Amino acid sequence: MNSHNQTWFTRFAKQTARASGRPAAFALAVSVIVLWGLSGPLFGYSDTWQLVINTGTTIITFLMVFLIQNTQNRDAEAMQVKLDELIRSVKGAHKALLDLEDLEEDDLDEIRKEYTRLAERARHQLDERRAKKTVRGKS
Repeated sequence: MNSHNQTWFTRFAKQTARASGRPAAFALAVSVIVLWGLSGPLFGYSDTWQLVINTGTTIITFLMVFLIQNTQNRDAEAMQVKLDELIRSVKGAHKALLDLEDLEEDDLDEIRKEYTRLAERARHQLDERRAKKTVRGKS
């Protein structure tokens, strides 16, 4: 899907999230804080002077939470669809793993336990093979 098919909010959220993660954005934020700090003596470190930075940072943080969360949700959903496609297309893959994100926590825990047991068995088999190679090498 190209950017022409995206809503204005999607484009804005993606661009804002991308821009806010760049070094220039960090440098700008540090510069604002430094300028604010340097202006303290000019304003006598008044309550209003403190309120300006507190209000500004609170508003920006509040808005950024929603924009970044929107971008993360979209990225996570896209990744999930890609993973689902891989599971679907791989012969022998367990199709029950498709859409795991929709299961209840107890169901996920049971599936995770089963895969943990499979991993432990595989590690045990690997350890046995290594031990046999070591024994053969010493003979």
